[in-house]
Parts: sequence; structure tokens; C-alpha cells
Amino acid sequence: MNRSTVLGVLLLVGFASAASAQDKAKGEAVYTAQKCQLCHSIAGKGNPKGALDAVGTKLKAEDIRAWIVDAKGQTAKTGATRKPDMKSYSLPKEDVDNLVAYLQTLKK
Repeated sequence: MNRSTVLGVLLLVGFASAASAQDKAKGEAVYTAQKCQLCHSIAGKGNPKGALDAVGTKLKAEDIRAWIVDAKGQTAKTGATRKPDMKSYSLPKEDVDNLVAYLQTLKK
């Protein structure tokens, strides 16, 4: 690998890291703005019955997305019994993408 190829790869990795950090921050802002902490908690803040601390370990990004946009469908698919049922959200795609990116960082 020549020097310019290595430099290009490093730049791409750097941009990806900066973008993911930005997406995480935006996702955290969506989490707060949508008042997700009324039913869920992260790091002990919010409703402890819906802890999301390891959701990024337990669920794939597409499953997290499905819970956000089609909670009723996910409830039926998974047999979830928690009440009240989670509501589905009609958020802009960018907000959903950022929220998923944020939740994916929550790992054990």
C-alpha cells in the first residue's frame, strides 16, 4: 500500500469517527426531545423498567429502528408484554437514523 492510499484510508476513518460521534450526539438530543426517558432509562436516568443500557449489544440496528417506527409490529413479533405498549414514532428519517446510531452505542 502506498503512502497516499494509507493517508486516504486514515482520513476516511477519521471522517467516519467524527460523523458517528456527531450522529450519536444528535441521537441523544432526539432521545431527550422525544422524552424517551419517561418510559426508558440510560445510566440510571429515566424509568428503570425500560433500561436501554445494553440495547446496542442485544439488538441489531434494524431491530432498534423497527421498535421506533413500528412498535406495535415489534410487540407482536417479539411477544413483548410490557405495558403500556410502546408507541410508534413518525420522525424524520435523519432523526431515526441518529437515534438508532446513539442507541447502538449503548453496549455492555
